[in-house]
Amino acid sequence: MRARAAVARLGGALRSCPAIAVGAILLGAVILCALLVPFLSDVDPNEMAVAQRLRPPSVAHPLGTDEFGRDLFVRVMVGARSSLFVGCAVVALSSVVGCAMGVLAAWWEPWDSVLMRVAEGLSAIPGILLAIALVASFEAGTTTVVAALTVVYTPLVARLARGSALATRGRPYVEAARVSGASEWRIIWTVVVPEALPTIVVQASFLFAQAVVAEASLSFLGAGIPAPDASLGNILHASRAVLAKAPWMMAAPAAVMMLCVLGLNLLGDGLRDLLDPRVRAGAQGRRVGAKAAGASLVRCLTAFLRPGRSRGVSSKALSSRVEGAELG
Repeated sequence: MRARAAVARLGGALRSCPAIAVGAILLGAVILCALLVPFLSDVDPNEMAVAQRLRPPSVAHPLGTDEFGRDLFVRVMVGARSSLFVGCAVVALSSVVGCAMGVLAAWWEPWDSVLMRVAEGLSAIPGILLAIALVASFEAGTTTVVAALTVVYTPLVARLARGSALATRGRPYVEAARVSGASEWRIIWTVVVPEALPTIVVQASFLFAQAVVAEASLSFLGAGIPAPDASLGNILHASRAVLAKAPWMMAAPAAVMMLCVLGLNLLGDGLRDLLDPRVRAGAQGRRVGAKAAGASLVRCLTAFLRPGRSRGVSSKALSSRVEGAELG
């Protein structure tokens, strides 16, 4: 019974927010291909076959080959897997660290003057420049890219968590919990963090998309995942030299990145509409208002066209009723 109720609730949520379903399908397709690529093909993504370089898409090579004869489908899927791993790791670390920073800053003023000034200082630097500077200071690799992007995106989550914690701190139920003997840490863990969680989840979906694009940008500039390891960014970088001869080298990674970002943005929009009561109430109010206006318009037209009463209603009165229904 509980499983059926959960499935029914999920179906209702998907019907009310179709963007979630579309975003999940797009993102799920990319994730599924990226995870199953070792089982779909036994080709080594770094194996070179110079005799087959720059071959167009075919049955043997669905997305063609690159300038070294490597299978582009396998490399793009491996690169998508790397980008998704970086995005997932960055979102997880940024959400945890940013939520902790924001809640501590909102709950204790001495922490606020320190943590938020650090967050504001990091936010003042353009994100891509900060990431390049951090990656250049250490050895290039996946771990360095994850750490650099975590530093870039943590202040965004910290400000959101701080705002939510400040709004929750003065609520009556927080004072009641404090009077009943609950410790500050218990109040934070059981009241403040759950209140901030929906906002952070929605923001995390958008940060995921930004992290995927940022990782590709760093790899494109040579500051991300180094060659010969596959990444969407370094595949795009390599396609510049052969764009006229092999346009599929640029089209394939760009299309996969577009699907990832589009799916994540649609997922974030749907989660925002589903979790934010103000957005949900506004949408319901607009639907109710539209139905009421339509019903009033139908009643006015019915009264005008009814036999025996059509002569008693002038066109001026009808237009005034229709305007009133539209305004209502």
